[in-house]
Amino acid sequence: MKYHLWTEGCQMNVADSQRVGSSLEHLGYTLTNTIEEADVIVLNTCVVRQSAEDKAMGRVTSLAPLKLQNPNLVINLMGCMVGVRGAEKLRAKLPFVDVFSPPSDPGPLISFLSQGEVRAIEADETARRFGIMDGDIASALILPQHERGRLVSAHVPIVYGCSHACTFCIIPARRGIERSRPVGDIVSEIRSLAAQGVREVTLLGQIVDRYGKDVPDGPNLAQLLRVIHEVDGLQRIRFLTSHPNYFTEELMDTIAELPKVMPHIEVPIQAGDDEVLTNMKRGYTQQDYRDLIEKIRAKIPDCSIATDIIVGFPGESESQFMETHRVLSDLRLDVAHLARYSSREGTVATRRMDDNVPEEEKMRRLHLLDDLQESIVAEINQKYLGETVDVLFEENVKGRWRGRTPTNKLVFVETEQDLRGRIEPVTVTWTGPWSMQAVLKNQPALIAL
Repeated sequence: MKYHLWTEGCQMNVADSQRVGSSLEHLGYTLTNTIEEADVIVLNTCVVRQSAEDKAMGRVTSLAPLKLQNPNLVINLMGCMVGVRGAEKLRAKLPFVDVFSPPSDPGPLISFLSQGEVRAIEADETARRFGIMDGDIASALILPQHERGRLVSAHVPIVYGCSHACTFCIIPARRGIERSRPVGDIVSEIRSLAAQGVREVTLLGQIVDRYGKDVPDGPNLAQLLRVIHEVDGLQRIRFLTSHPNYFTEELMDTIAELPKVMPHIEVPIQAGDDEVLTNMKRGYTQQDYRDLIEKIRAKIPDCSIATDIIVGFPGESESQFMETHRVLSDLRLDVAHLARYSSREGTVATRRMDDNVPEEEKMRRLHLLDDLQESIVAEINQKYLGETVDVLFEENVKGRWRGRTPTNKLVFVETEQDLRGRIEPVTVTWTGPWSMQAVLKNQPALIAL
């Protein structure tokens, strides 16, 4: 028996697919990359933008002929396209799909395969399944065969869903309310991963620094990091994505104090104009964000900071966009994930605001920020030239070992040594805006002829 797994979207989906693969292999299935060979096909979908939803719908409808040829084929649609309440609507539209799974929930598929049936999933049952998954599957996670002993860096969800509800975001409607996983389940899963060779974990949440806020007297993210820091075999800890309103000084102090917690922070601003931020329902001002970055840099010297920015939000004027451009120019952050605003059915912005910035203007603004950020990062990375940094190596790509510095800079090294899972000091020999090249310390650089 074989399964094929298609994953689109964020790191949370990657982690969810990993758990699906682990669950299927527990039932005796093996992975195939050839879709025609599969007995079970899982499509784990993303709908954060309309283009992503269109891609997912095209992918799933393309499977109808396969189902017609092989009625025993099991097709599972999973993720944000299904959401926590979307199965019934999709079932009428996609009658050839056997199982509809909410995000982060392999339960319906495993139930169908083991019992030959699947029941309608109500919202409260989905919430109950999360508890079952945490206790029975995720906390004792055995990696899929193709990753076992090879995966160096893994993603570990700690907060499911989101209750913040930014006006542009569809995630709360699709992934449900915020739910923090128990500390014991998280730590048990990380211990299991470390025992299987994982050396780095990235803790995931739509707003990761809200961890524990839905639990009365529950632990916060800083306290969780201190517990995870004690896991034997684990060498690096990261987390994403943060929200400026919840990034506390306690969290900054914890990052600065714990050597396993990497000095790389992802905290989106989304826009630089206060009126746009209010319309987005972000809950802070441009100055609030500037003050936060100043505090982070004071407490965690030499850290790298990443942000997210949306251009062309409804009503964004040229002068408001230039405020975003000015903030990015002034703060000189290490990474800026840039996106054009995309109207999403079900969001407040789509219901109440006119998407009145033309697409060509959105693209122009995107290119302006992209060019600015490229020049900033090129300058930041150039400071690494000739420096020695520690790199955790993850895999060999076309004859070069790829790894990352503590500040999450991508580094390539040419060597015949097997560097997988090792942290090695390297000397940087070349820098660009998106990656760097280096040699192992004390290994002579290759001389081009």
